Amino acid sequence: MRNRSLPLLLLIFCLYLNPGLAQPVERFVKVIVAPDRTDWTYKPGDKAKFTISVLQSGNPVKNTLVRYEIGPEKMPATVKETKTLANGTISVEGGTMKDPGFLRCIAIAEVDGVEYRGLGTAGFGPENIQPTATDPADFDTFWSEGKADLAKIPLDAKMTLLPERCTETVNVYHVNIRNYGNSRLYGILAMPKKEGRYPAILHVPGAGVRPYFGDIANAEQGIITLQIGIHGVPVTMDAGVYDDLRAGALSNYQNFNLDDKDRFYYKRVYLGCVRANDFLTSLPQFDGSNLAVTGGSQGGALSIVTAALDSRVKGLGAFYPALSDVTGYLHGRAGGWPHYFAGSSRDFNDKKDKIATTAYYDVVNFARRVKIPGQYSWGFNDETCPPTSMYAAYNVITAPKSLYLALDTGHWTYPEQRDLMNGWLLKHLKGE
Repeated sequence: MRNRSLPLLLLIFCLYLNPGLAQPVERFVKVIVAPDRTDWTYKPGDKAKFTISVLQSGNPVKNTLVRYEIGPEKMPATVKETKTLANGTISVEGGTMKDPGFLRCIAIAEVDGVEYRGLGTAGFGPENIQPTATDPADFDTFWSEGKADLAKIPLDAKMTLLPERCTETVNVYHVNIRNYGNSRLYGILAMPKKEGRYPAILHVPGAGVRPYFGDIANAEQGIITLQIGIHGVPVTMDAGVYDDLRAGALSNYQNFNLDDKDRFYYKRVYLGCVRANDFLTSLPQFDGSNLAVTGGSQGGALSIVTAALDSRVKGLGAFYPALSDVTGYLHGRAGGWPHYFAGSSRDFNDKKDKIATTAYYDVVNFARRVKIPGQYSWGFNDETCPPTSMYAAYNVITAPKSLYLALDTGHWTYPEQRDLMNGWLLKHLKGE
């Protein structure tokens, strides 16, 4: 008898392993911080207030000592105070911002000797945030030459059936193909068993090193899905292997060769996403036209990058894209993950050659070149991919676009966000 829960369990397990879509851990005491407008949005020059509440079992915790700080996101605080919440809640003045950006209030409460943290973020004219990233004159030439070099490399695709992962209606394969730089690209392909031609979705990964399990749920809806890794290693090994790689050979991979745009780690990664589409579009079961790409965090970045580099992509879905406007810190505001120019990293990376390299890989410059419809989603409380950086990329997209805001989310998503994104992708691919 078919195990109907298998696809859902695999999907949940995959989401659990992917920090790009990881959920926060619930705590016994909650510190809730919220701006005083329901849409959390103000015009530059408007004054914002923040309400800080400390709750236990849904009720206010009275006479709680709270320390809080307020300032532009990821920047030094301009206000630091400590107050006692007699009734478990308090309203504090947040001030304003004269330029478009985000003002954040972080509050820490101590209850029974344990500290609990919460934050809220007010947006000031976010639709007017402009990028700091420069657009190199030879950007298009650089990537055209890279794709031309990639096209000379045979696919040499190898598919290994994974019987233990197959379902009644879907075959699941471990795939590996040749990629740029004499490397291999690995992923999990899930394909409907029924004879026919189908749309396809490429799933690109969040940051990290891990195994993958594939998108079987959408394959059961009549979609070919390919979930790839980016590190040139098989994606079906024991978890301990990835732990060792994460701590050793691939530790801080996002910094490898940042001083050389031709050798930078992400060149093979970006071109690898195009190579994944080469494979998908080569499948006889592909319908020949309907191809989408989706991911979160690093995967959100790769979704935009892939859509800009590959005209075969007809739709993109991105959660909180990383690698966006990374030079923001050099201009006195938040920049995108991996925060090359923040804190101690700035001392190491604030070099002419490294800054120049980032321009060829910054999502902002790919966003400028997106020509297809896209669905985007994030929240104002994201401390990994600051909303300033994401809006800097989103605001330069001239193609049809829609942004679904889950304001209080950090670097995670609600089920409603995932449902909306998946629904949009399926409707777009099926022309509904």
